[in-house]
Amino acid sequence: MSAWEAEVLPLNYTRAVPSERSRADGVRPRSYPYRAAAPNRPGGRWRGARCDRATARAASAGYGGAVLLSDRDIRAELDQGRVVLDPYEPAMLQPSSIDVRLDRYFRLFDNHKYPYIDPSQEQPDLTRLVEVTGDEPFVLHPGEFVLGSTFESITLPDDVAARLEGKSSLGRLGLLTHSTAGFIDPGFSGHVTLELSNVATLPIMLWPGMKIGQTCFFRLSSPAEHPYGSSQYGSRYQGQRGPTASRSWQSFHRTAV
Repeated sequence: MSAWEAEVLPLNYTRAVPSERSRADGVRPRSYPYRAAAPNRPGGRWRGARCDRATARAASAGYGGAVLLSDRDIRAELDQGRVVLDPYEPAMLQPSSIDVRLDRYFRLFDNHKYPYIDPSQEQPDLTRLVEVTGDEPFVLHPGEFVLGSTFESITLPDDVAARLEGKSSLGRLGLLTHSTAGFIDPGFSGHVTLELSNVATLPIMLWPGMKIGQTCFFRLSSPAEHPYGSSQYGSRYQGQRGPTASRSWQSFHRTAV
């Protein structure tokens, strides 16, 4: 074992050592399961982010960086009240995520109010809120983009982050659940705004209460020092109810290039 291996291997979960049989049969051994935690090896065999001692301790304690929670872990977080989903239905739980449903509120863009969209300026009349009443669907036409929101509100602790993803069955119909804002920071509390787009060639009926996406959860290597909602970050969307229009102008920053 080289000096480099003696230093690096204890920082990884395990090292897969090929058996004599695998060597003889030419079976490719398993690679390092935590490759991103290893420093650059002299000679450039492979590269990864350098693993400090804190990361090594987190790995030995069972964290090992961000960990995707399984159904039993999600259920445990919900039962303990660390993760709050309101309302919560156990039937919505999936192997490594939980389904979320569509609320009845939407924000439509009034294209005649402004000649263009400027993220550096407040444009309060850029969107208008509409509510679908009764048993009627919201019709999303081809090429149209609207804001929606989850029926459930989500509250996360300071050591759990989440991601909202679309449903495969809806994606195959041409419905995009979000454009870029699928990440949910630790400490967030509120309804998740959806960026709904129809890339199909026919209108899509959106029924309030239908399954619109799935949320997966990640346990962080350590609790966030300043979770979402802290004064350091502004947290413009903390506690949002329903689809919330962009507030990019509140923190707009431009670097001279």
